[in-house]
Amino acid sequence: MHHENPIVTLLGLQFNLANVLMITVATVVVFLLAVLSTRALAMKPTGMQNFMEWVMDFVKNIINSTMDWKDGGRFHILGITLIMYVFVSNMLGLPFSVVINGQLWWKSPTADPAITLTLATMVVGLSHYYGVKLKGTGAYAKEFLKPFWFMLPIKIIEEFANTLTLGLRLYGNIYAGEILLGLLAGSMATGLWGTIGAIIPTLAWQGFSVFVGAIQAFIFTMLTMVYLSHKVSSDH
Repeated sequence: MHHENPIVTLLGLQFNLANVLMITVATVVVFLLAVLSTRALAMKPTGMQNFMEWVMDFVKNIINSTMDWKDGGRFHILGITLIMYVFVSNMLGLPFSVVINGQLWWKSPTADPAITLTLATMVVGLSHYYGVKLKGTGAYAKEFLKPFWFMLPIKIIEEFANTLTLGLRLYGNIYAGEILLGLLAGSMATGLWGTIGAIIPTLAWQGFSVFVGAIQAFIFTMLTMVYLSHKVSSDH
């Protein structure tokens, strides 16, 4: 089901106000989760603190599966931020969507390729930054010439391919889920029998979408650590 985006033009640039809104909402939600989880720390964690410590351990295991903690420990906070932000962003469009005057205002921000490709570009850019920072410009540049100098064009293409696949994989899964939920919601508007027939599929798909959203947050964080490990670890 297609809806227009609320677009404004400022200084010759176009801005999607729905994306601005949903990015802000996702950021605020993650910030509040972090504050609520750490405002009353105790030796025996309970409630939100217990949840945050589980997330920290989970991300630590992701990092340890891709590189040594000596190299990867510096990315722990990045991994925690990414997995929470991507998961929250994936969930925002599941309960409902808000359409005003034919314009879609409330949705999952990760259902927009501009957002997911921006995240992917940030991740790949960070991998190059840390590669240069930790190995030095000369040593890092030589990595693109191994094992043979004529591999350089292939490795450059690989960097662009990694960016596209990382961003589009996340976008495709979340966008497809919201499209199907929109179609099921449209079925409910066709009358009593349409509503009855769509209730169970809608609930089932929402449950499955939560699972998909969690898996996609995990995959995005895992691949981020894989890309970083390829740039900073000496054994890659």
